[in-house]
Amino acid sequence: MIEAARAQRVRARRIARGLAHAYPDAWCALRHTNAWQLLVATILSAQCTDERVNMVTPALFRRYPTAAALAAAPLPDLEAMIRSTGFFRQKARSLRAVAAEIASRFAGEAPRDLEVLTGLRGVGRKTANVVIGTAYGIPAIMVDTHVRRLARRLGLSRENDPTKIEMDLQGLVPPAEWTRFSHRLIHHGRRICNARAPRCDVCPLQQWCPRIGVAEKRMTHRSKPTASRRRAALRAPRQKLPTLSK
Repeated sequence: MIEAARAQRVRARRIARGLAHAYPDAWCALRHTNAWQLLVATILSAQCTDERVNMVTPALFRRYPTAAALAAAPLPDLEAMIRSTGFFRQKARSLRAVAAEIASRFAGEAPRDLEVLTGLRGVGRKTANVVIGTAYGIPAIMVDTHVRRLARRLGLSRENDPTKIEMDLQGLVPPAEWTRFSHRLIHHGRRICNARAPRCDVCPLQQWCPRIGVAEKRMTHRSKPTASRRRAALRAPRQKLPTLSK
């Protein structure tokens, strides 16, 4: 049965409120002090955990503190510094290319415009949305692997394409909430609603979730979770999972 558009919007906003209550402080886990650093960190996060990126970037930013400095970095040295993030050769080339363009065209600062950002080498739509939403406060929905999975599981989108999912979510949630809604979905996907074994019994969104694609056998408990079980789940350590989906 296809849900009516109005009912879906009402349910989506209840989900947004539920996420805000469960994760009021959820935000970007990549450490940065400005938009340029966040852009670099997000590119490095492809097929890599935020924790690993946060281990690499402090030394990287000390050695190459500006876009101009990174653009001039010897490729072997840059590759060695980011090797542990995976796909280091491709990432090193992308970082130098985007650094050179930002240094020459934008005075060393990451652009605030989504279309301009996505025109840069190595910058996908998800990465651009992370930068404009997190660093610049411009409403943006970033569709990473967690948001993509949860949007379908929660019945908020039937699409597979990240851009189409982004458009669907934009129509369901007020713009002022887009960025935090995205970060909260990511947080929820890591802590409770993981891909293989979602913890539906302690999910704070249980009453609004149709559990699309979730097999009944994976549900450890069908009854409504108690407040104590929810609090315990929310206090659980984060899982170290990759956050990429460009």
